[in-house]
Amino acid sequence: MKYSVVIPFKNEEENIDELIAELEPVMTSLKEEWELICIDDVSTDKTLEKLRQLRKVKSFLNVISFEHNYGQSSAFDAGFKAAQGEYIITLDGDRQNDPGDIPKLISYCQNYDLVCGQRIKRQDSPIKKITSYFANQVRSRLCKDGVQDTGCSLKLYRSHCLRQIKMFHGMHRFLPALFLIEGFRIKEVPVRHRQRIKGTTKYNFLNRSFNTVADMFAVRWMRKRRLHYKVKEK
Repeated sequence: MKYSVVIPFKNEEENIDELIAELEPVMTSLKEEWELICIDDVSTDKTLEKLRQLRKVKSFLNVISFEHNYGQSSAFDAGFKAAQGEYIITLDGDRQNDPGDIPKLISYCQNYDLVCGQRIKRQDSPIKKITSYFANQVRSRLCKDGVQDTGCSLKLYRSHCLRQIKMFHGMHRFLPALFLIEGFRIKEVPVRHRQRIKGTTKYNFLNRSFNTVADMFAVRWMRKRRLHYKVKEK
């Protein structure tokens, strides 16, 4: 298996069909074996029902459903553990990430272990863009990951590197910093960003601002306390 695409869903019934319809020809054009892993984080709409229906006709589709609402970090982690691909690609289920940018990320995969999308001309509300800008500035200074837009879910990971990272709640936002702590190579490339047409955002000021402060200091602590030594003789 060359590529595993991992997408978490939470109440995105209106976006599933069109997202997979966009994704399939992009992945098929790569002419490599691939799979799609969709994780339903206890949606209260028909998200899981639609995924189950699609699984019957899409041989590349695997579906994971949670018993309780565990959040995006847990959804990504479940997808990572189920993935069989040499590379793992992630994107959001709201269709704001463009699957057409996946080949661009893949073009860098030989030289980097993590390729991050950087959203250009973001199609979000002013308050969301302002909050995200300041959060990224603070995170970049504290964690020193050199990434301008860690909130972009469109990323490509070398799977054997990703499996060396221990996930915790909220840690999906800090994976670039965690990769650097382990000595892995990361690259950020510009990608498109689209306006949300259907469904409602799960973003709010509380769940993306105050909740991440402790996480930032935890990552900063890990970076400073990482062991650094060289063996002279063995």
